Amino acid sequence: MPHLDVADCVLVVIDAQPGFYPPARTDVDRVLFAAALDRAAWVVALAAALEVPVVLTEEDAATNGPTAAAITDAVLPGSPVLVKQTFGADANPSIDAAVRRHDRPAVVLVGLESDVCVAHSAIGWSGAGLRTVVVHDAVYSAGDGHTNGLLRLRSEGIEMLSAKELYYEWLRDLPSVRAFDAAHPDLAAPPGFSL
Repeated sequence: MPHLDVADCVLVVIDAQPGFYPPARTDVDRVLFAAALDRAAWVVALAAALEVPVVLTEEDAATNGPTAAAITDAVLPGSPVLVKQTFGADANPSIDAAVRRHDRPAVVLVGLESDVCVAHSAIGWSGAGLRTVVVHDAVYSAGDGHTNGLLRLRSEGIEMLSAKELYYEWLRDLPSVRAFDAAHPDLAAPPGFSL
């Protein structure tokens, strides 16, 4: 598989809504969920800084609440937030159209949940001919759902990168990294990583 060119990508944030995991969850779930959302927000900020189009989806916002503020605060103005009625974002005509209107051959996914909406979306877009990449440390499901989702994605041939790997794929060379880090020191490393 060739390197992932930043100019080829659209970022889709799948249902990054804190209401999916209310405070009643276990401490482990809260920590892992928070870490995934932090990385998703960082990926969104990275995409915005590199002018990668971003499409956000929300499932049942009346129950799950809106997209996390850290994510909506990081997107470029005009990035759509679209209602998702079918688990696979690709199967929602307005979402699929929002992705395809950019005429880019790759879709990068972050958000919730690894084993359902992220998996369904990735499998659907991959089957429809788009290069599909899941940022595996910026997606989440509680319990065994996360591991099961990643296993399914691998078995379906879906490409996976960490947030750190995506950063280096998109920037590609040392001069670009140094220039980007100077301009955006807060984005020099994803949350939970140090360089």
